[in-house]
Amino acid sequence: MARQIGEARAKIIEAAYKLFYRRGYARVGVDEIAAAAGVTKRTLYYHFQSKDDVLARVLEEQGPLALERIKVWTFLGDRDPAAALDRLFAELTKWISNPNWSGSGFTRLAVELADLPGHPARKIAHLHKLEVEATYREFLSSIGVAEPAKRARELSIVLEGTLLQVLLHGDLTYAEVGFALLRDRIARTLPV
Repeated sequence: MARQIGEARAKIIEAAYKLFYRRGYARVGVDEIAAAAGVTKRTLYYHFQSKDDVLARVLEEQGPLALERIKVWTFLGDRDPAAALDRLFAELTKWISNPNWSGSGFTRLAVELADLPGHPARKIAHLHKLEVEATYREFLSSIGVAEPAKRARELSIVLEGTLLQVLLHGDLTYAEVGFALLRDRIARTLPV
């Protein structure tokens, strides 16, 4: 019985993740989540208090997975600064080149819920972005970048803007420009 309860909950979270990522939070209803998970609405409400609760659980599960992917992209053992940055930008380019790519789910969610600053999902997205920035800081420190906290914030800001521009225009040259800007900026902070 406990296994069935866990399986139903997992199916709901997985279905909700796919629907939220593809269509956005506001355009997906509880009935649709339940149907995609192959459960009744009653079962969904047995496991979750509301759609907001489902979203919070989705983000809590996806955050560590996304962070792990970023850590893999930044810490593959190469400590040559130029090569390490090129690898990070190459991995980001692969990610955004996927025909099904529709932006960072955490960023899209924060924008979608912009008028609800106290929403639990916004708080989770905020914490996730802080963890991403901390990962960038650790990465930049490991390759010898001066003032890694400041450079990590710059990296976060420019990457977010770059990803949004690629999403808006469907043009990967925005990524080339954003990555070149970051590469040049970070290169100027490396020891000579």
